[in-house]
Amino acid sequence: QRRLVESGGGLVQSGGSLKLSCTATGFTWDRYFLGWFRQAPGKEREGVACVDTSGTRTNYQESVKGRFTISRDNANSTMYLQMNSLKPEDTATYFCAADGPACWIGIGSPSDYMDWGQGIQVTVSA
Repeated sequence: QRRLVESGGGLVQSGGSLKLSCTATGFTWDRYFLGWFRQAPGKEREGVACVDTSGTRTNYQESVKGRFTISRDNANSTMYLQMNSLKPEDTATYFCAADGPACWIGIGSPSDYMDWGQGIQVTVSA
């Protein structure tokens, strides 16, 4: 059974940093394009970043470029999202997703991904 579990969320002040992790079980991890999404209250789920199977190519939402870094560790079936210079508008529930479209084309929409974690809260105070 394929499963994704996020960790590392929490409350941080504006300008601070957090690192999210997504640990997978039941996957042949290095076969899949992966992504991070987020959803704020009352808003649609949006793509934040994606990474290709080797971890070489990435793609980011414009608002997080230069602040967030996506990476993966295929040996340990894990994906990360390093978030620096956090802003209050980054407050959302963050989701990891697997088995998405080719990342060099774009992050894609939520419906493009087959597997999802349960989500983890990130709150940035002003």
